[in-house]
Amino acid sequence: MQLFYNPNISETSKDIIFDKEESRHISRVLRKQEGDLLNLTNGKGLFFDVELTLASPKYCLAKVIVIKEQSPLPYNLHLAVAPTKLNDRYEWFLEKATEIGITQITPIFCEHSERKVIKHERFKKKILSAMKQSLKAYLPILNPAISLKEFLKEQEVNECQKLITHCEDTKKLSLKDILTPKKSVILLIGPEGDFSTNEITLAKEYGFIPVSLGESRLRTETAAIVACHSVAFVNE
Repeated sequence: MQLFYNPNISETSKDIIFDKEESRHISRVLRKQEGDLLNLTNGKGLFFDVELTLASPKYCLAKVIVIKEQSPLPYNLHLAVAPTKLNDRYEWFLEKATEIGITQITPIFCEHSERKVIKHERFKKKILSAMKQSLKAYLPILNPAISLKEFLKEQEVNECQKLITHCEDTKKLSLKDILTPKKSVILLIGPEGDFSTNEITLAKEYGFIPVSLGESRLRTETAAIVACHSVAFVNE
């Protein structure tokens, strides 16, 4: 099934206007014609079955036939993950996390971060593409990149489960043992050089609990996917 995205449609919408880029894709690439059915989502939990009433490379029109609602995730997962040195690794994480199930993602800059600039719009497109590919009706939120210190301050009054993963040989709880079903979770994952000792101490002062993802030492993007799947598995 080909899934299209339009954030401006709602349960009261009756007619849909596609932008020029999507209209060209619909009419020239997919060769859709008047009377054909398309599937849309607004990224806010709704699916729409629509019928094309005008198919043109300049713009396509459609009328809403059926509206269906998708149940939201039974949990809220916010991963704060340091950007990787290579952008494609971070993009891989964004795609897979969206497919598995995630609520929010925040890129965080740390003391050992090798990358200090990200391509926010490109990342958003990767998330959108993964949402459509996996046939989901909820678009994860990609927050602006922020320093770890600023992020910790923002989460100070948040009462969800606050967790941090790191590689230092200190006391840590197992992630799978500490997770609680249907509980909101914020989880910090550091850069290739790991969090600094000062950053780990600061996170703990803000209420973040150190957790372990297992015996293996994982890359940043792998650790993020392991954490994402662990939360999803606990909530099955």
